[in-house]
Amino acid sequence: MKYHEMTKNYIFREFECGLSIEETAKLCFKSVKTVKEWDKGKEIPKVCKRIMRMSKGRELFTSEDWRGFKVHFDKLELPTGDMVSAQQVLTGIALLEIQSELELKIAHKILRYARAISRINNKR
Repeated sequence: MKYHEMTKNYIFREFECGLSIEETAKLCFKSVKTVKEWDKGKEIPKVCKRIMRMSKGRELFTSEDWRGFKVHFDKLELPTGDMVSAQQVLTGIALLEIQSELELKIAHKILRYARAISRINNKR
């Protein structure tokens, strides 16, 4: 595609999402011809745009509770930048549900340390 033929849709697909025409077609369950029409300026359906963003870790949230979370293939990126697997999320949920006395004591200590670190960082 020549420079003067680049549309907003082409720039979005190619540069913002990093997807080829074939990858986009497969991802959105559309034909290659349809994606090429998008590249020429035909409107991309909103659901396809969202899928394209999500596939490259660009968007996860549909509510404010999820702001800052991104999906990168098989990992979830937390707002802190940490990457966690599905197994780690499930393990964390299981530990929270168990709520044994030992876990509650440890959680209490961790919270205390986290608050202390936060206070130190805020003083800087």
